[in-house]
Amino acid sequence: MMMYKTGITVGVFDLFHVGHLNLLESCKAMCDYLIVAVCCDDYVTKIKHKQPVYNEQDRIRLLSALKVVDKVVPVTIEEIENKLLLLKKHPFDCLFSGDDWKGSPRYQKTEEQFAKLGVSIEYLPYTKGISTTQIKNKLLGQKKTEEV
Repeated sequence: MMMYKTGITVGVFDLFHVGHLNLLESCKAMCDYLIVAVCCDDYVTKIKHKQPVYNEQDRIRLLSALKVVDKVVPVTIEEIENKLLLLKKHPFDCLFSGDDWKGSPRYQKTEEQFAKLGVSIEYLPYTKGISTTQIKNKLLGQKKTEEV
């Protein structure tokens, strides 16, 4: 069910898991060419206030090995905050994003900007029951149990 020529999705993709794979497979099912924009380490530490387990170069390398991904690019804080900069640097006709962003002020503005340019946004559901944060918490819980 290809709907778009070039699609892009943006994420940290730390501790790659089945939820990430589900997202990427859903994106690829809707476009001929899928670009994955990986958030830079500065974004993870300064904006999300977390320390990535894998640095951005390792995350890029892991994603590049997936057959559903056509191209992986690093993305700056500025490009994450202003998707028009991302569009200018890596042209696409659809941005795929998690449905938790739908209706947010940032994405309402992005939708308005993109509509004028003929670019779509597709909101995709997250895989329930798995996240990088859950994995980290589980590992930390097991580590505490092992230390006792």
